[in-house]
Amino acid sequence: MTRCVLLDALGTLVALEPPWPLLAAELGIAPGERIEHAVRAEMRYYRDHSHEGRDAESLADLRRRCAAIVSRELGRDVTPPQLMAAIRFRAFPDAHPALAELRRLGLRLVCVSNWDCSLPDVLARCGLAGSLDGVVTSAVAGVRKPDPAIFAAALEVAGCKPSEALHVGDSPAEDVEGARAAGIGALLIGRDGAGDIESLAAIRHHLES
Repeated sequence: MTRCVLLDALGTLVALEPPWPLLAAELGIAPGERIEHAVRAEMRYYRDHSHEGRDAESLADLRRRCAAIVSRELGRDVTPPQLMAAIRFRAFPDAHPALAELRRLGLRLVCVSNWDCSLPDVLARCGLAGSLDGVVTSAVAGVRKPDPAIFAAALEVAGCKPSEALHVGDSPAEDVEGARAAGIGALLIGRDGAGDIESLAAIRHHLES
């Protein structure tokens, strides 16, 4: 019987607005390939190092390093506040209704993601914090997906066994393979049709009773 649903964050619950036009506006420069290249370089670095933002101090250091990458690529100083002002997330339209429906079915809901310690604040700004029973990040857990240990941490928060859980995410390697290695059933969400489900609303059709 499914008692809890674990959910990835980026690409599953929330989407990132393209940061380069926002950063260009923040810096007062014209958008173009150079600033997009600079931001994409920062995004790759952040993806590999997000788990290093464990607390306020280490998160501030991570953000300084990320801003330094953009500064180097652009050949001009970009401060962490300027970079952060350009990074904005929004909840997918199907996120809140789906979470509300799963809550009505009595399921525990935990977000588990490769992210720094600021994820709870991001989810709150997106209006999703009240729909979740917990948030587990790689930064706080000390391990990244697809390591089964991060899923074990999420199960502990949910108070469920692996056989009672279902994980939903958009990465075949990190989400599907990682969850299955932890003994958890998994669904790949692909809003373009290249997945097990195209919308979070379809989760309820895959619950075991």
